[in-house]
Amino acid sequence: MSYARWALLCVPLILLLGFLSGRSVPSGEDSAWYQSLAKPALTPPDALFPVVWTALYIMLGLALAMILNARGALGRRLAVGLFSAAFGLNLAWTPVFFGAHRIGSALLVLILMLVLAIATTVAFARIRPWAGWLMVPYLVWISFAGVLTWRIGQLNPDAQALVPGARTSQVIG
Repeated sequence: MSYARWALLCVPLILLLGFLSGRSVPSGEDSAWYQSLAKPALTPPDALFPVVWTALYIMLGLALAMILNARGALGRRLAVGLFSAAFGLNLAWTPVFFGAHRIGSALLVLILMLVLAIATTVAFARIRPWAGWLMVPYLVWISFAGVLTWRIGQLNPDAQALVPGARTSQVIG
């Protein structure tokens, strides 16, 4: 399969999975719990998050397509495995933070995601340097998300008790 075909598969798939994760529970401005939290001054406006995540997911899809297209490359299977593990944690973060209201657990997910994303970036860069570079904005953003999550946890020690947890899916309806 050519790079273009891999990209046409990977980019929409990553976008779809990210969208489904984001819609699995009320989040951002749709979350009464999130709106009730005290947030640090460096918190971006809610409207910025979907724009940033869309751009990041496109870059992730392109980077993954580069690696999948590198047939026979040493370390390809490991790189794809690392990516899959990191992306799985990425998809889990929204339900943990917005659905379960577990700020500490969400921070742990972010830390593990960052460690795996760094390993993925290194593995990708060894195979295709541009794939590694496409991962860098993601590393920056999830690092920033970690700082935000940590500060929200500090500012809201009783956050889990503010509003009952979301138990229903927002994907349909």
